[in-house]
Order: sequence, then C-alpha cells, then structure tokens
Amino acid sequence: MSATVLVDSNVFISFLRRGLDPVKLLGDWIGSGDLATCGMVRMEVERGLKIDRIRRRIGNFFDVLINVPTTNKIWEQATETAWKLGRSGITLPAQDILIATCAREIGAAVLSDDKHFDEFSDLQIFKPAEEFEEW
Repeated sequence: MSATVLVDSNVFISFLRRGLDPVKLLGDWIGSGDLATCGMVRMEVERGLKIDRIRRRIGNFFDVLINVPTTNKIWEQATETAWKLGRSGITLPAQDILIATCAREIGAAVLSDDKHFDEFSDLQIFKPAEEFEEW
C-alpha cells in the first residue's frame, strides 16, 4: 500500500475486541504508505479502552500517525456536506461526516467497515474484510 489511509474507529475497535493488535496489523498492512487519523477517531477509540496500558499503547500509535486537525475549515465543510446530504434525504452520523471530511482534506482513502462511508462517492474506501484475513 503506498497511499495515505485514514483508519476509522471501527477498525481499531474490532481488532481490539478480538484480542488482536491494531498497531501491528495496521503497520504491516500499510507498508510504505501512511496512516492518518483525526481527533474524532482517537476519541471514539480511546474512550472505550478499559486497560490503561492498552490505552497508552494505542495513544502512542495515534501520536505517530498523520493527524488531520479539525480546523474551522473542516467543520464548515463537514456542515456543508451534512446539509447537502440532508437535502437528498440522507442522514448520517455527524462523526462519520467529520471523519470523511478529514480524509478528503488530505486526499486520503478511508479504511472502514461502516456502510455510511459508501455515501461519499469521492472517497476511496477500503473494507477490512477484503484487506485482513483476521477480519
């Protein structure tokens, strides 16, 4: 993989629930590419971790990923996207719209098992079931 990929929280959470190490799996998978994150993904993942040692490990991993800051520009674009989708009769969770907007900002693909991302035709979506044997 040589692209930049923003990893959705459901990928981290699924690996962790199965007792798998997302740091190793994602690091091996991305190869010479880059992994990205944003504050929303980090919060969704870390808030559910019960063991501090694991939270620190995942937090340290987030620290070395490309971080897309949620600037006013990002919020304005996410709001515009939510409004346009709503006018088309599509209501998506705000956090997914924000994550998609962050990926767009840096020209990244998204790795997610969440069907909501299929609504973003301009994003390349990688499905974990197709990318990981462990899925």
